[in-house]
This record gives sequence, C-alpha cells and structure tokens, in this order.
Amino acid sequence: MEGLKLHSSMRATSSLFPKFAFPIRPTTHTAHSTGLIRRSLSISPCIISCKYFDLKGAHNSHIKRKASVQPVTEELIEEKSNDLLVSGDSIRRRFLDFYASRGHKVLPSASLVPDDPTVLLTIAGMLQFKPIFLGKVPRQVPCAATAQRCIRTNDVENVGRTARHHTFFEMLGNFSFGDYFKKEAIKWAWELSTAELGLQAERLWISVFEDDDEAFEIWHKEVGVPADHIKRMGEEDNFWTSGVTGPCGPCSEIYYDFHPERGTLDTDLGDDSRFIEFYNLVFMQYNKKDDGSLEPLKQKNIDTGMGLERVARILQRVPSNYETDLIYPIIEKASELANVSYGLADDPTKLKLKIIGDHMRAIVYLISDGVIPSNIGRGYVVRRLIRRVVRTGRLLGIRGDCRENLEGAFLPAIAEKVIDFGTHIDSDVKARAPRILEEIKREEYRFVQTLERGEELLEQMIDDALSSTREKGTVPCLAGEDAFLLYDTYGFPVEITIEVAEEHGVTVDMNAFDTEMEKQRRRSQAAHHAIKLEVGDDADITANIPDTEFLGYDTLSARAVIKSLLVNGKSVIQVPEGSEVEVLLDKTPFYAESGGQIADHGLLCVSDGENQQRTVVEIMDVQKSMGNLFVHKGTIKEGVLEVGIEVEAEVDPKLRQRAKVHHTATHLLQSALKKVIGQETSQAGSLVAFDRLRFDFNFHRPLLEDEILEIERLINGWIGDAAVLQTKVMPLTEAKEAGAIAMFGEKYGEEVRVVEVPGVSMELCGGTHVSNTAEIRGFKIISEQGIASGIRRIEAVAGEAFIEYVNSRDYYMKQLCNNLKVKAEEVTTRVDNLLEELRMARNEVSLLRSKAAVYKASTIASKAVLVGSSKEIRVLVESMEDTDADSLKSAAEYLIDSLQDPAAVVLGSSPSEGKVSLVAAFTPGVVKLGIQAGKFIGPIAKLCGGGGGGRPNFAQAGGRKPENLSSALEKARSELMAILSEKGS
Repeated sequence: MEGLKLHSSMRATSSLFPKFAFPIRPTTHTAHSTGLIRRSLSISPCIISCKYFDLKGAHNSHIKRKASVQPVTEELIEEKSNDLLVSGDSIRRRFLDFYASRGHKVLPSASLVPDDPTVLLTIAGMLQFKPIFLGKVPRQVPCAATAQRCIRTNDVENVGRTARHHTFFEMLGNFSFGDYFKKEAIKWAWELSTAELGLQAERLWISVFEDDDEAFEIWHKEVGVPADHIKRMGEEDNFWTSGVTGPCGPCSEIYYDFHPERGTLDTDLGDDSRFIEFYNLVFMQYNKKDDGSLEPLKQKNIDTGMGLERVARILQRVPSNYETDLIYPIIEKASELANVSYGLADDPTKLKLKIIGDHMRAIVYLISDGVIPSNIGRGYVVRRLIRRVVRTGRLLGIRGDCRENLEGAFLPAIAEKVIDFGTHIDSDVKARAPRILEEIKREEYRFVQTLERGEELLEQMIDDALSSTREKGTVPCLAGEDAFLLYDTYGFPVEITIEVAEEHGVTVDMNAFDTEMEKQRRRSQAAHHAIKLEVGDDADITANIPDTEFLGYDTLSARAVIKSLLVNGKSVIQVPEGSEVEVLLDKTPFYAESGGQIADHGLLCVSDGENQQRTVVEIMDVQKSMGNLFVHKGTIKEGVLEVGIEVEAEVDPKLRQRAKVHHTATHLLQSALKKVIGQETSQAGSLVAFDRLRFDFNFHRPLLEDEILEIERLINGWIGDAAVLQTKVMPLTEAKEAGAIAMFGEKYGEEVRVVEVPGVSMELCGGTHVSNTAEIRGFKIISEQGIASGIRRIEAVAGEAFIEYVNSRDYYMKQLCNNLKVKAEEVTTRVDNLLEELRMARNEVSLLRSKAAVYKASTIASKAVLVGSSKEIRVLVESMEDTDADSLKSAAEYLIDSLQDPAAVVLGSSPSEGKVSLVAAFTPGVVKLGIQAGKFIGPIAKLCGGGGGGRPNFAQAGGRKPENLSSALEKARSELMAILSEKGS
C-alpha cells in the first residue's frame, strides 16, 4: 500500500471465520443485581475484580480464568467461550492503540462547538476533517484515529425508548486522507472486531452497497465472510452523500447478531431485536456534480465510525447501551436520589432514569466546551436538555438537592458523577467542574421558579383541550398560542409541552406556535443534522501555491513575490488600477485575522528602477485560506498588478502597535478577572481591534464597581512593572502541563506558540504582542454588560486608544464645568440638583395637564347619550385631541365618577405625531352586563395600528395611526350603543 508500510503482523486476517478468545481490557467491578450488572468505577480503569475471575487489562497480560460469567437476563445471548466484560474506557483505548500501531496519528476529540458555520454542533467524527476531505486544507498526516464527542438531538424523543438512541455519544473513527483505501479499511475493521475485541465471527454480518462488487469481493474472498452473511443494500442505506453535490461514495457496515439461532434465511439487518450496526465504513471515492453524475475523486478517502456505546453493550453483555459502564453509573446516581431500584423499576420509571443518564452527559460536555444555556442556537439545546432532566427528575419524586435542602438543586449531584469518570472523554472536564456545576445549578433554579406554575397551567390547558374535544367530537389539540405562552412566560421548551401533551393523547398546533414565535422575535440559527460538503474551485486555484511564510513577528516590511491574483474569486494574471483584488504572496509581514485579532492594514508597492512607486495597493484585510495561505484583500490605488512580480509589503506600524497593545492587555485582563472573581471564569470570545478590545467571559452576574476598579488597578500595576514578555514555541502537551491557557474555540497544532507575562499570564497565542508591558501605557474599562445567559462582556481601551479616551472625557468634563459654572468635583452634585428641579417641574406640568384634561372632561360630560329601554345607560365616546395618556386617564376617571351608574366612557387622543392613546372606563353596572373594558378596547386599538387591554372596569391602549382615530372612535360608539341597547332592554 502506497504511503504506509505495514509489518506482516499488522495485516488484517484473511482466514475463514477464525475462533478468537477475548483479549480482555475490563475496568468494572461486577456483581449480580436484579438481572443487571451493578458497577463501581472507584477502582483502576484497567483492573477488574470479581468472584468469577481475576484479570488485568494491560495488553498481552496474563489472564487467570476462574469461571464463566453466566447471562444476567434471559435476553442476553450465551457466548460460552467469551463471557467476559470489557470496559468502555478500555474499548476506546484499544481502538486507538490498534490503529496507532498501523501508522495512524491519534488525535484528540474536537470540541462539540465546531468551526463549521453550517453545523450547530459536532455531530460526527469526520467533522473536524471536513476541510481536508474537501481539499481546502492540506493533510497534516496521511491517516488518523480519534474518539470524538458527538451531539445529536434530532431524535431526542427516542432517547431511552430504544436500546441505542442518545443525544451524547462517542464515535471511534479511523480516517485516511488519500493514503490507504477500501481493502485495508475492510481488513482492519474485521481484525479489530474479531482478533482485537474478540467478537465471534459467526455473529457478524456485513452490508455493502448493491453495486459495490469490489467491497463484496474483499469481504467474501479476502476476509472470508460467507456470502449468506453479506447483504447488498440500496442507495438509501449504503451510499453516503454529503449533500446535493460534493464528495460521496458507497459504504459498508458491520452488524452484530444477538440471535444467530434464527438462521440466515430472509434476514433483515434493520431488525433491532436481532441486529445492531456498530461499525460503518465510508469509501469516499466520488464527487457528485450538479447534474447528478459521479466523477472519481483525485484523492480517495476513508471515513469510519464505530459507536463506542454500542460496542460496549455487545462486549459487556447488557440489554441496552444504558446498562454499560459508560452510562449506568449516572443512572445509579439518579436512582439513589429518586430512592428507586433500577433493576426492580417498571418500564416508565426506567425510561425516566435513562433520559437522565443520557441527557446529563450531553449537558456536562456541552457546558465544558463553553455552551451556556440560552434561548437561541446551541444555548437552547443545553437549556432544553436541562429542563427536560429537571422535569423528569421531579416526576421521579426527586426534590431539592437530596441533602436535606428541599430548595436545593439535584442536577449538580448527578453532574458530579459524570465528571468523576469523564476525563477519558474530555481531559478538561475536571478542571472546568466548578463552572459546569454552577451553570447547571443556576439553570435548574431558574426553571424551578416557574415550573410548578407552568405545570399547573399546562394541565389546565390539556383538560380544556380534552373537554372541548368531548363537546365537539374533534381530535384533542392544544392551541399553538397556549404552547407559546408556556414557552415565553414559563420557560417550557415546546418539546416538553409536546411530550406532556402526547402523554394525555393531545397534539399541539405547531403551525400556530411557529407563527407566534415569528411575531415575538427572530430565532437564531437552527440545528443542522447533516454535514454538507461541496468541492469548490479553491483547491484548483491554489493547488500549486505553497503556504505563505509569515514574517510579521520580526518585521513590518518585506519583499515578496505575487504567487496568485484573484478578482471575484477567479484567478487572473493582471489587475488594472481601481480594482478590488485578492493577492497571494510567497511571504508576508501582514498578520491575518485569527485568534480574535483583526488583520493588519498597509500597502503593497511596486517600484521602478529609480525607487519611484508605479503601483500601490491599499490592503484593508488579510484572511487565512486553505490552511495557511494568506489572502491580502485590497484596492489598487495606482498602476497595474501582475502575477510573478516582486512587491514591497509594508504594514502600517501605528495600527500594528495598537493591535499589539490591545492583545497583550487582553491577556492581562483575563488574569485580573481570574484573580478578582475566581479562577473558574474563562474566556468565551474576544476582539482585538485598533480602537478597543472586547473580552467575553463566563460569569453569572454583573461585576461590582469595586471589582472593576480592582481589575483596572491590577492591570495598570502590571503595566507599570514594565515586565518583558517571553514567547516560545513548544509541544502542545508541554505547554498545557506548564499551565498555559488555551483560548476557547481555537484549534492548535502539535507545536504551539506560548506568550508569557512572567508571574502574571501564560497563554497559547499566535497573535502579535508588545515586548514590554510598559508599551501599553494605560488601561481603562469603558463598559461591562451581559450579552447572554451566563456570559458577560468587557470593552476596554489601552495604549493610544486609552490616551484618546482620557482626552475625550477630559474635554467633555471641561465643557460641563464651563456650562454649569462649577468645578469638576462639583459636577455630580450640580447635575443631581438639576435633575431634582427637572423632576419637580415635570410633576407640576403633569398636574396642570391633568387638571386641564379634567376641566375639558367636565365640558363634554353633557354629551353622554342614554341607551336601553328598561335600564338607561349613559354612553360617552369622544376625542380629546392632543391630551397625553396620563391626562386622558385622569379625564376618564373623572367622567366615570361624575356620570351615574351604569355608564361607559371611551376617550381617544393623539398626543404626538404617530401616536394614539385610548382609554375605556365602565361602571360596575356595565361590567355586570358582561361587557369588559379590557376586551372591548383591544379591537378598537387595532384599528389605529396598536393594541392594549386591562381590567374589566378600566383599560388603556395605544396605536401608531392617528389618521384612523376618528373612525375607530366612531366604531367604538356604534358598538357600545348596540351592545348596551340590547343588554339594557
């Protein structure tokens, strides 16, 4: 195989259905308990000790067999020669070791928050390699193996109801980037499944794409799988596509057979009661074009996925993924809090415990990766899961923190269990534990505050829907407006409303709900459940262009050669004056936007032989593309630009200095925040600009004034210390061990640049920085605010921007002092006095307006008309021209007190341009007739482009169309008189 030499011992086996003994990697303590296996993870992850056997999980270790493990439920299939458990941690390690020994680079799991803007969350193991598969980024290694954390919530309703559905799961994968292909992928998958993991070959079935004869032949003739254990399947099942266009190819899956005694005739691999797919191999060999035709890819790739939870279920011989040691300890903790036995529980109780066990993993790892509960995007995913767990726990009878505090939160206790054994899944989860637990507790408290009232309201809504159905004989349906009320006012995710309603046989009008959502606000991006790949022209345009050499750490000017020119994304040879152009150079001093720091500005100049500039390009942006190509974006101010000529690249030194100052100040700010508000706070985003810096961080409340002052004092003190910065390049693992902080959301290679302010800060950073903190000159926070639930934002200035800010504020202060005729220290007192004088004057004006309105009302009281035959009712509907809303209210109150009960008053006015005020006041006698002011005034206000409401006896409304006021009042008059005439007869 080209590119990867294999030792003979590494070759996949080709013998026909060999019998293998399990190579054991157990980690769990086991004992029989109510038909299940009770586990404790307090012992070493590589040791298992029980009354049946004494084993060590190290590779090639000696095994002392004492007895066979008998089936623990009737559903479990006997495998008399292989009745041993294997831990989830061990399976993960053995998978990675297996492929590492075959030339694969083992890479860490990517964050659950992907760089890909088309995908909300990381939903597959291949996502971090998408740019490589597209040819947009050169491969760093020929092949790789990962254990990737994944989130999928598109079928959350199936969680706990099936043996295999999860919101959070781990996908073990091996990937080839143009290195090995189909034959090696198939043989290794078989060898891993049988020789390494010890699955009985007789129990394994294979699916292949119906036209993929090559895969069939490899499985049958080279691996030795009998033809009756290989199923050809159609495009829907076994042909992977990334979208309408883009990379695609046939795939092949390995299934485990729980019931081989059922034979080989008429088998259906989709039968979940018998089979489970646990390993999927995608042979990415075609590019699907716009016309639907397939063309061979220049570089054929392999993308595989092995579900860790599924393999653990098979090897640990348990009924479902939930009983594996990856999830069951969480379920055990929830069972303890609910004071129930999982083994003795009925199915509805088990379902609830499974939901908690599954969702808590997703919640912990999402928050660990920086996702904060909110009502939009990723935050809504976390909020929805947390609230579902809270409600589910309460249905199980869990109250409070189960530590004698009924007002406490119970989710943190379960989250602690997830964190305890989660370091193999997310190495940072323990370090982030305080923040994770605090965020979960805060979100649980927030939901519980409205949960009980919301539950009562939902129960009443469901009862009303059922009653209405009985009366009308229709299908019970909850109004979309009611579902939205629960969502908007009581924090009920609509999915919970649907779930509860369905439990009572009631549907939810989602069309109406969506309409209400659109009226209320625009939702941010929705979750995507597919990874779209498209092969564009970028790879061809830059195929022969090497990475740009960055010189900007050491110099602000350099001579470079133009390697490519792009106009509107198309490659050109020459670009004329006045054109916007993208320039690719062989080397550059320009910093490309990354790590929160904006790009350098500057010039590209071409000089003639006498040092006269004949071409000038103004560069206003620099972006990275295709991995490490710097794309300089600018406008040709003079001359003509051509490919192949040499240019002088010059960075604007003043703007670069501003960026350097703000970037180093950002590092100091993070250190100061950790000292003042706690080490658990972490960066959630940043902007390093020429005029300011912006720093987002995780924190649950606004900063106090004293805290802001202390942060500024610390930073300005470090600036005054004139500390010399140190930068060095080192291995990523070494940098993390040294305590360097990684920026959230950034991806790092094996070698990283570490920027250190000795004794203050150490961060992984590729940005530009000052050489001495004294260059920063000064630091000032100009704002601090919340931007999302649990996320705060600081904006600040430093260096030249700090001087400009101080001078600007000094100028405005001098203007105030001159205008107020006071000293600077007296300005606050003088302004307070002026505000008090203004308040009193406004009160006097309001009182006079109210008196004027009352006087005017007294003059129109005589215009009231009598309606009704048996009972005379006074009706008064009038316009009061430009009377303001408060005065209009006073006038209505005066009239309703003056007119004899029963009486109804409706007044309208247009106090200013584009504004309408309305008020309706009814006496008790009118209200008793069944007419309510709040319900009456609303439709009238709509005629004026507004709305409103209020109490039965008094209501106010507004509008934006004064031109409709006259007709609206006329309608109010006619409707009132018609209704009251009928009621009063």
